[in-house]
Amino acid sequence: MKKESPAPARILLVDDIASGLAARKLILVDHGYSVETAQSGEEAWELFQNNRFDVVVTDYRMKQMGGLELIRRVHDADTPARTVLLSGFLLAFDEQSSGADEVIQKSSREIPELLRVLKKLTTRPRRRQPASAKDPAPRHKTQAV
Repeated sequence: MKKESPAPARILLVDDIASGLAARKLILVDHGYSVETAQSGEEAWELFQNNRFDVVVTDYRMKQMGGLELIRRVHDADTPARTVLLSGFLLAFDEQSSGADEVIQKSSREIPELLRVLKKLTTRPRRRQPASAKDPAPRHKTQAV
């Protein structure tokens, strides 16, 4: 009996520069990913709300809604989708300051790094925040004796 292979990971790729978007999409599709694209944060958010994606890869700087706002909305939507921020700003962001699961600097190493990160994010479950990071511990009333 032939084992069915899993469906390819669904990637939402967001960049307002069409040439970069098209080049990244070609490479990701060639590596077996299912890729949808958006040329703005607003378009990406609309696609995200109406579809299921495993990973959202977004550029940092875009007109109107930038990458950080899109990442915030994706995480606030409480979905299992992971996020990757692409930034051309040298060491300006990391995972903590951006809220992204991964940050990749635009450079000559961007594509190999993106492929490595996508493989990692699509094969490992999302880390859950400890309860203490989400909500403060419940306070119990103590009774005087």
